[in-house]
Amino acid sequence: MGRVSAALTAAGVRDWLQRFATAVDEHAGELTDLDRPIGDSDHGVNLQRGTHAVLAALDAADPATPGAALVKAGSTLVSTVGGASGPLFGTLLRRTGKALGDADPVDAAALAAGLRAGLDAVTALGGAQVGEATLVDALAPAVEALEAGGSAQEAAGAAERGAASTDDLVARKGRASYLGERGIGHRDPGAVSIALLFAALAGSTAEDGS
Repeated sequence: MGRVSAALTAAGVRDWLQRFATAVDEHAGELTDLDRPIGDSDHGVNLQRGTHAVLAALDAADPATPGAALVKAGSTLVSTVGGASGPLFGTLLRRTGKALGDADPVDAAALAAGLRAGLDAVTALGGAQVGEATLVDALAPAVEALEAGGSAQEAAGAAERGAASTDDLVARKGRASYLGERGIGHRDPGAVSIALLFAALAGSTAEDGS
């Protein structure tokens, strides 16, 4: 249960992102509260707007492959979400989609490789590494779990632990870095959102029965 589907389709990607949008809706207030002391207090509402736009874009375009669906989703996030969240989440999905190419369906190993390409693009864009209290602290261990052959549920658990680890870190990037050690004790909202993204993947693949 929870193993990444051996046959992830465009419809499967849409189900994944629908679950992510629902989770963002449910946690928008929490994400904004986390962002308030260390950011612009808009992470929750920004990501909520972006994920709703993604679902509308997928409905309109009806991409034929998993890669095309993720490219469309990523491009939509970049164009609809301001601040750092849009470019970072958008780049993650778009580069993952590009790495998947025209494959249809996509197996677990290909998805892990695609997400690795997405992670590499995010670190190149933002310059953050693990240990700097950013979304990378959740994204990197989740990708590594999948690369090791772990289930989507295991990747989600790794992302959640990575997000929790930012409680004890001094931020080195973004507005949170202005706080220095005063930022310790504040969980990074982007890392929490990444945990929601992988939890959504786990939920989607679990119901595939894979």
